[in-house]
This record gives sequence, C-alpha cells and structure tokens, in this order.
Amino acid sequence: MIHQLIFANPRPGMTTEEFQDYWISVHAQEFAAKIPQIKKYKVNRILPVGPAPVFHGMAEIWLENEAEQLASLQSPEFVDGARADEPRWAAFWQSLGLDTTTVPIVAAGHGTPHKLVVLVKRKGGIPLSVFRRYALDTIGARVREVEGLRDACLCVVGDGAYGVGEARFDAAFQLWFDDVEAVSQARRSAAYDAVARELNDSCDSVYEFVCEENAII
Repeated sequence: MIHQLIFANPRPGMTTEEFQDYWISVHAQEFAAKIPQIKKYKVNRILPVGPAPVFHGMAEIWLENEAEQLASLQSPEFVDGARADEPRWAAFWQSLGLDTTTVPIVAAGHGTPHKLVVLVKRKGGIPLSVFRRYALDTIGARVREVEGLRDACLCVVGDGAYGVGEARFDAAFQLWFDDVEAVSQARRSAAYDAVARELNDSCDSVYEFVCEENAII
C-alpha cells in the first residue's frame, strides 16, 4: 500500500484559514474523493503552534500499488477535476509529495485527530539503509517513551524517490495525542528532548507540524 503525503501552501491572496477550509470542504469533497483508485484520504490542518510552519496543510492518500497510482493520475476525475482545481486554492509550485510505506511504532488504534508530524532528512554520509533502521529501532524506541502518546508510525519514503540523486526528505514520524495541549506538553517533556537529540544527531533537516486530521474517505 502506498501512503502518499502531500504538503501544500495557499495560493497568493488566500489566507491560511481560507486555504485549509477550501481544501477540506471543497477540493477534497468535490474533486479528490471522486478519484476511484484512492482507498483512503485525509486532509490535515497544520495548526499555528510554535514557529511559523513551512507548510500549512498536509493530505494523506492511500493507494493499493503503483499501477493504481498511475491510473489515478490518468483518470478524468484527476485530470479534469482535482488537478484543474489546484490553482484555485494552492500554490502548487511549492507543493511537496512523498510516496511512503508506513511502519507502526505504536499501534493502539488511536482514534484521535491530533498529532505531531516530524519530517526529516538524514545527514550526508549516512547510508539510507542505516538511517532507516536507526529511525525505526533507535528513534522509534525513544518515541515510545513520550508521555501521553496514543499511537505512532514511521512513514518511510520509497526507493523510487532516489532514482536520480537524493530525495528531499527520507521519512516522516507521526505521533498521536489526545489533544493539542497534550502535543504541547509532550514536546516540552524530557522524553521528547531525547527524541529531539536523536533527530539532531542523525538529521540535517527536521520540520515539526502540529496537525488536526480530517477524514474524507
């Protein structure tokens, strides 16, 4: 199963709130949800918690395999619908798409829409296979110790992103909590400090986003 992460920003002249509302209530409902190959679809509001985020929204799309993904990109629902709608709300030239495989770190069936997403790029010189194992085993073990954690996973960017050069990012951690305050408390904890140290030791780029999920499909 392909778990695609799509990060985006509002087009010029549109506020963050307008952008997020349009994505959730119009684009997702009237266009993206009609693409037949999509098995599951969420849109995440990236909340204004902490430093200004580099992205203001994140979609998650699940597709069965690469053949289904290609079919979705060739479908009239995408070409004449979702793709044609993008300039109305998104600065599409700033968008980032990552095809990932999801590996559970804590699989408890969270049932909460509030989470912390941590987008990472490993340091130069660290082999990709070594970093993937380190992220899951070493950083994952630290993640499991964070107070208030309800669920967690690691989204590993697929090998196809490295066909020519390096992928922009290697992985994204997702950590679920009861609410936004629980996310904030966790980020201030000693246990999360240990996660941050592991990330800083192994990564050149670390971006954190506090998100609120909206399930579409």
